[in-house]
Amino acid sequence: MYDKSRSNKVYGGYEKAPNRAFLKAMGLTDEDISKPLVGVAVAWNEAGPCNIHLLGLSQVVKEGIRELGGTPRTFTAPVLIDGIAMGSESMKYSLVSREVIANTVELTVNGHGYDGFVALGGCDKTQPGLMMSMARLNIPSVYMYGGTTLPGNFRGKDIAIGDVYEAVGAFSAGKITAEDLRIMEDNAIPGPGACGGLYTANTMAMLSEALGLSLPGSSAPPAVSSDRTKYAKETGRTLMKVMEIGLKPRDILTFEAFENGIALLMASGGSTNGVLHLLAIAHEAGVSLTLDDFDRISKKVPEIVNMKPGGDYVMADLYKVGGAPLILKKLLDRGLIHGNVMTVTGKTMAQNLSEYRIPDVKHDHVVRDLSNPFLPAGGIRILKGSLAPEGSVVKLSAAKIRYHRGPARVFNSEEEAFETVLKEKINEGDVVVIRYEGPKGGPGMREMLAVTSAIVGQGLGEKVALVTDGRFSGATRGLMVGHVAPEAAVGGPIALIRDGDMIVIDGEKGKLDVELSEQELKSRAKDWVPPEPRYKSGLLAQYAKLVTSSARGAVLV
Repeated sequence: MYDKSRSNKVYGGYEKAPNRAFLKAMGLTDEDISKPLVGVAVAWNEAGPCNIHLLGLSQVVKEGIRELGGTPRTFTAPVLIDGIAMGSESMKYSLVSREVIANTVELTVNGHGYDGFVALGGCDKTQPGLMMSMARLNIPSVYMYGGTTLPGNFRGKDIAIGDVYEAVGAFSAGKITAEDLRIMEDNAIPGPGACGGLYTANTMAMLSEALGLSLPGSSAPPAVSSDRTKYAKETGRTLMKVMEIGLKPRDILTFEAFENGIALLMASGGSTNGVLHLLAIAHEAGVSLTLDDFDRISKKVPEIVNMKPGGDYVMADLYKVGGAPLILKKLLDRGLIHGNVMTVTGKTMAQNLSEYRIPDVKHDHVVRDLSNPFLPAGGIRILKGSLAPEGSVVKLSAAKIRYHRGPARVFNSEEEAFETVLKEKINEGDVVVIRYEGPKGGPGMREMLAVTSAIVGQGLGEKVALVTDGRFSGATRGLMVGHVAPEAAVGGPIALIRDGDMIVIDGEKGKLDVELSEQELKSRAKDWVPPEPRYKSGLLAQYAKLVTSSARGAVLV
């Protein structure tokens, strides 16, 4: 029996005749209105290929909903394509869009009294934004990822968009020709779907499975795969099933479920943004999750996945060998995830994995056994120290070096740093420090892919490190430390650094320090003056006033 109490408050009874009139104007009948009214939230626009196909998939989702007795109503949430915004002021809106997406779903679902909803996401921030809305609203809901794009091709070699960013740095250093850069630009993204490597989109898609919010195996099929369409229909049917049994997101999003998510993040070497977004989803679910939990799990879960940017393969390759269930099953067999947690199937994680058919094909080139990992510990580490008392995040699996000590080259914006890098004025051994790009300072905590890729493209990826209170794309590689907290805008130690100060990054020991005495830092702090807000009105100004530390997920309170 379906619970229609939410929609009945808006559409039930003689006094709601005017409300029903609006639905009948669109062709709905009394029979349609008598069924559960459910939303189909589609993060969609024509800004880029990541979500362009989701409106079509939403129609298939609606078929599944109708089959089991629901009346679906589609609505859209905004999309900001990170890869397009990257390297410009537009990127300040990226993390902001996560909150706007969550707010949009809340507004639409609660404003129209929907009894449940399916959420369809693609590009980076659409996925955590939608999952945050599920946790916040806590009504029956199911998530589905729209799928990855297929790999691009450059002179017979598979490539992904991260390779194009690095090619910009290579071109600026005279390492490739303008023709090579154009060919890569023309062929990096062959069609619909999110970026192909284990960047933020594919990371968050796999995490949706680990959290139990999406169907087993649904994260890996490419956007153009027929399996993607099959999952769309079954996702619609699953919504009606969870409505029937009254299963809600917070029944699924327990602390143990988040530990499963962290374990998958570490085993896969996924995007550092996974840390920020898991913290934010946990906040919405009322679960106390901290950076210490990430560090604890990182130390015991080895990295077993070989995917770009640190490795060789893309999501389409993972799909061929078994997708996220292959990784989760290996973790479960070693007791590294909780098998007794509930999922949207109405079954436990262990039950799902026992029933899921892993293809009987060679897979150790993409996913190894835990006894033979690529790295003995998780791909992501949390660093703390005198430069990051609250913490910072580094993706060690995407770096060939674990330790760096060097003089600071300090920049107060991404633009300043990028201009200097393109002029080849960064020296071997430097630690590039980009500050005032945090959640409040940017505002919006921009990703630094343009800068990091230029550094790597110039051949400095193993000779230069970077530290910022901003973020990195999942496509970033090299010893790049982000999410430094407290951020510069609130007077964190990163605001006090000067050119030439010696900075020590120790990935093995989990340390990020500046070689200054506590007395010297206190003396500099007395002279520090908070900068004027970069925006005095509009969305970014509103965001800067409400956003919290990256160590808390940069959520709004």
